[in-house]
Amino acid sequence: MGYRVVDAESVDPEPDRPCECRKLAGPAGLTAVALNRFRAEPGEQIPLAYHSHETQEEAFYVLSGTLAVETPDRTYAVAAGELFAVDPDSPQRAHNPASADEAVELLAVGAPPVDGDAVPYETTTADPDGTDA
Repeated sequence: MGYRVVDAESVDPEPDRPCECRKLAGPAGLTAVALNRFRAEPGEQIPLAYHSHETQEEAFYVLSGTLAVETPDRTYAVAAGELFAVDPDSPQRAHNPASADEAVELLAVGAPPVDGDAVPYETTTADPDGTDA
């Protein structure tokens, strides 16, 4: 048996990210999932850019604010207390629109925790803040 308590604030944010990203899986000793906490101010994107994953499922649980998730068909508004799930091979871009009134905070879970399975998704229908061009 094993148990750990991790103070997310004690985990240093990742450098060179478009918003605050704290990778929690390592400090928690998790090996079967990736677990990240994000905080994005208005106009900031949740890493990565518009993309899909070849094998990884993703889930975004919004702690506060409203997360915008752009897909090829529509943009979803995911409020605090809601979960947005993404299947493999499903393009998406998560961000906090520049027009937002507050920061958005969320937990992102990905399984399996693979590196290198992200595939960029090319689109010309939206500008950088996610609104239609």
